[in-house]
Order: sequence, then structure tokens, then C-alpha cells
Amino acid sequence: MQALVLTRWPTAPYSRRVLRLRVLGSGDAFNSSGALHSCYMLEHDGGKVLLECGPGVLAAMKRADLDTGAVDAILISHLHGDHFGGIPFLLLEYKFKNPRRRPLVIAAPPTAEQRIRDLYAALYRDLCAHELGFPVKYVTIEPGARFQLAGLEVEAFEVPHSAEPFCLGYRIVGGGATMLFSGDSAWTDELARKSRGTDLFLCECCSIEPEAPVHICYREIVAHRSELGCKRMLLTHLGEDVRASGEVEIERAHDGLVIELAP
Repeated sequence: MQALVLTRWPTAPYSRRVLRLRVLGSGDAFNSSGALHSCYMLEHDGGKVLLECGPGVLAAMKRADLDTGAVDAILISHLHGDHFGGIPFLLLEYKFKNPRRRPLVIAAPPTAEQRIRDLYAALYRDLCAHELGFPVKYVTIEPGARFQLAGLEVEAFEVPHSAEPFCLGYRIVGGGATMLFSGDSAWTDELARKSRGTDLFLCECCSIEPEAPVHICYREIVAHRSELGCKRMLLTHLGEDVRASGEVEIERAHDGLVIELAP
């Protein structure tokens, strides 16, 4: 595993004017209503990126009959287990079940490389002495960073959450479309500013009423809805009450949902 220079890796072609979002996991940390942990696939003509990589990543991809080896890069918002805990299982898949040779890029906040190494060692200590058989290249992301990842243009910004060292939201451009991802976050006016001119805002919504000061609730989203400048909003990281409520008027994500964004 080594530090990286970001590279665009060739993959199967997609329309240059489409960014496809696959919701692999739309659940919160408690798998409320049986939803898998956070994981989304972004596909465009330049490649495929996993946005978050919760522990259910392999189950989600195999249920959808997706090639696990097609992933070019992984983009992580913060280092809580429900957002990055699937990476060791993906590495295991690439070592034994779907052998990989080309590099895998993992872009995440500082300390991610050591945290992932430690988690892999805790889960599969007997394998740590063996090479994976392919390079893992880590990108350390700081707030304010702008970079390319598998052909996507990514802007990172810090959001308020209880993660070490911090949690990032992302504004992502590719396939002729622009998407905003909140990460896990309390409400911040920065989300409204970043949403302007976006085709989709993928926003966490853990509860209907305020429950935790580090997460967004539906009441806050409704209160600030007029400030948002996105064409479409999709709620995710959903608590059980959000899924069950009949009053939610904003589109809710579910595992297996596919959205194609075009200008």
C-alpha cells in the first residue's frame, strides 16, 4: 500500500452526458428498517467510484449483479465504521474471489491508511503478512481540496460531525452533471450554498425530529428547503422513523435505487 498520484483509469464506456448513481446502501449506523450501511456507486464514462464503503458493500454489489472488480476508486467522507468498514472485505474479495491487478485508489480524510490497515489486521491478522497482489494508493483529503478521481471533479469541504479528524462533504462533477453529498453532518448553511446549481443533493436525514446535534433531521431540511439550489433532493442515511413517516414529501433513497443525472 502506498501514497498516490491520482490517475484516471480506463473502464467500460458510459455516455459522456450521464452520471449514474446507484444506491447500494441507504441505511444509518443501525441498519434501520434492514437497509445496508452507507454505500453508493457513481458511474460515468471515466470510471466507477464507490462513494462510502459500508460493511455491506459486497452483499449490495452481488445482489445487484455488479462486477466487484469494476471499482476504480473509493471516496470516503469520514472514518466511522458504517462508512468505511467494508474496505477490508473488498480487499479480501480482490485477493481471493475476484483477483485484481490494477491499482485501487482510496481517497479519504487523514489517518485513513493506518485505520484501514489496522481494521484489516484486526479482522484477518493471518493475512497481513501476505501481499494483496495489487497496489492500493491512498489520497489524503483536507477540507478545501479540489481533485480528480476516476475522471470526476471533486471539491471537499468540512461539515460538522463527531468524526476524527473531521467529516467531509463533497461536490462532485462528472458525466455532464453535478452532485452534492452531505456526508454525515449537522445542518450547516454551507450545504445550501454548495447546493446551488447542482442536479442532485444526496443529503443525510437520520430522524424526523431533532435527536442528535451531529445529524440532520427532516424538520431542519424542511425549514431550509427554500434556501437550496438543487434540481433534485434525495434523502439517505435514513432512520426508521423517516422511512415509515407518511409526511415526508422529499424523495427517499432505498437500497437498489438507480438514478441517471443528465444536464
